[in-house]
Amino acid sequence: MSEQNIIQITERGDPRIAPFVSVRERDLTGGADGRFIVEGKVPLSILLSQSRFAVESLFLCETRLAPLAEILETLGPNIPVYTAPQALMDEIAGFPIHRGILACAKKGDALPVEAFLDAKRLLVLNEISNHDNVGAAFRNAAAFGADGVLLDAGSCDPLYRKAIRVSSGASLWLPYHQGGSGADQIAALKRAGFEIWAMTPRTDATPLPSLSPPEKLAILLGAEGPGLPDALIDAAHPVRIPMRAGFDSVNVATAGAIALAHVFSSH
Repeated sequence: MSEQNIIQITERGDPRIAPFVSVRERDLTGGADGRFIVEGKVPLSILLSQSRFAVESLFLCETRLAPLAEILETLGPNIPVYTAPQALMDEIAGFPIHRGILACAKKGDALPVEAFLDAKRLLVLNEISNHDNVGAAFRNAAAFGADGVLLDAGSCDPLYRKAIRVSSGASLWLPYHQGGSGADQIAALKRAGFEIWAMTPRTDATPLPSLSPPEKLAILLGAEGPGLPDALIDAAHPVRIPMRAGFDSVNVATAGAIALAHVFSSH
């Protein structure tokens, strides 16, 4: 990597590192400026090697330059790498950046739902606003061979910094579409020939182990607590995960993993 890419930062007010100032406050804005922040070595490596997103800049603790030398060699010549001592980096970010690794990237154009209609296996998230659950759902979708993820407008942005980290970087490379309502997404999927399994604890739902995956399948998950709205369940094929008596639910990401693993093992 050329030395000219490395830029030493000596004060918090340097305008060149504006995207990295008060990172947690930026999280709350939902990346309104089209930028998002990636934290940690594994997500950074995936961002640079597998993602469709354009990288704008890196901000590293000065002690991380040598350990990351191999990764940094893959950077384009026009991507600046800002560096600072740990204490100054923490001050700029607004909290301790223990990993000493941040990157800023651009979201670019969103993928339309039409880009997913030729897929075979999709995970669909409805009103899942918890960052950990969205990140875990992406990790599970990647692990068990889903072709992509659809999220309604009420679900968490999968490019939220914590969601990326929990997904082990999967939300950086697994294609996804976000927007609209769950009803609109289900209607589009059904027109494209998908069977939709709505995961629910309803006792009259079909037990998951009894099902063989169809050629085109979308697995639909709802939020922790309320679960899926009745209208969405009724528009799909209700499916339940058998459990011991007196216990009817698991974490939403876990439910998705169990359903995806069932489909994956049926290949």
